[in-house]
Amino acid sequence: MQQSEIKIKDKALLAFISEPVVGSLTPSKKRDYRVTNRLQEGKRPLYAVVFNFIDSRYLNVFATVGGNRITVYQCLEGGVIAVLQSYVDEDKDESFYTVSWASNVDGAPFLVAGGINGVIRVIDTGSERIYKSFVGHGDSINEIRTQALKSSLVISASKDESVRLWNVHTGICILIFAGAGGHRNEVLSVDFHPSDIYKIASCGMDNTVKIWSMKEFWTYVEKSFTWTDLPSKFPTKYVQFPVFNASVHSNYVDCNRWLGDFILSKSVDNEIVLWEPKVKEQTPGEGVVDILQKYPVPECDIWFIKFSCDFHYNQAAIGNREGKIFVWELQSSPPVLIARLSHPQSKSPIRQTAVSFDGSIILSCCEDGTIWRWDDVTNVPPA
Repeated sequence: MQQSEIKIKDKALLAFISEPVVGSLTPSKKRDYRVTNRLQEGKRPLYAVVFNFIDSRYLNVFATVGGNRITVYQCLEGGVIAVLQSYVDEDKDESFYTVSWASNVDGAPFLVAGGINGVIRVIDTGSERIYKSFVGHGDSINEIRTQALKSSLVISASKDESVRLWNVHTGICILIFAGAGGHRNEVLSVDFHPSDIYKIASCGMDNTVKIWSMKEFWTYVEKSFTWTDLPSKFPTKYVQFPVFNASVHSNYVDCNRWLGDFILSKSVDNEIVLWEPKVKEQTPGEGVVDILQKYPVPECDIWFIKFSCDFHYNQAAIGNREGKIFVWELQSSPPVLIARLSHPQSKSPIRQTAVSFDGSIILSCCEDGTIWRWDDVTNVPPA
């Protein structure tokens, strides 16, 4: 039964029914993770770590970014982490903040990275060279995400208050989400809807989460694959108005991810929030927000800390400013804390985590330049 169908005279009871469900911080110990490796990559902070979910041949391969370096690793048995490739940007002052796996139209794996310079680097990991560089954003790039259904499309969120859609194969900037109804400060995070190819969500320093639709501009997306003229001559379109505007948080919103048609988002107030956007079809941009659940994350009150999920979105892992990781089961109500991970030597803020395809490995990248690997040893017999 939908909440709207419930007819209750007692207002207090009705308020109780619609209150968000808050998860308990008592770990269920459904999974038991142990540290199996710790790498000191360098002295500069590491801002992003991401597994390759785009190509099933390389599910145990991950990439990190920090300073002007992009590094590719492989998780092997027994906690081993092997270095596969490393790229150093020609500009020593570059500081990469984000990296995403993508692919060429023929399926060749690409890495797409961006940061303080506002330039997006597309690296062909097969040939180990830069495939393309995208210049367009007027300021630093805070996040890049790949369209899982069409993995040569990527989207970037920038300090210049815009979100841009790119075709990594042709190098075309297809759409720019900005303008009259756009963000009014830095855009910090962006995500493609998992099944509705037209939808994206973005959030930022204006404290809002916005949902955008590409439906009426989809012909431009298709055109970007067959365009033979210079990318600069492509008729890039501005999308000025989102279909939904949400004020779920009262401070910077630095990470948002779709969970089906719901959205997971976090600010600097020690929690991840799961909510449902209820769009009013007649009045685009307006609607109501139904906050469903809250996943507490203590000591997570600084901005630019991102959470990550396994491929099937069964669990989310998020670090905090004290070097601890909280692993939440996403699809249970009330939320269940699977595990709380801590180690005496992990004290530095964790900027991002990466959860492996099946959730059996969790990686964290830290402000002090370290990478930590945690393995699920629940079903592993003692040596």
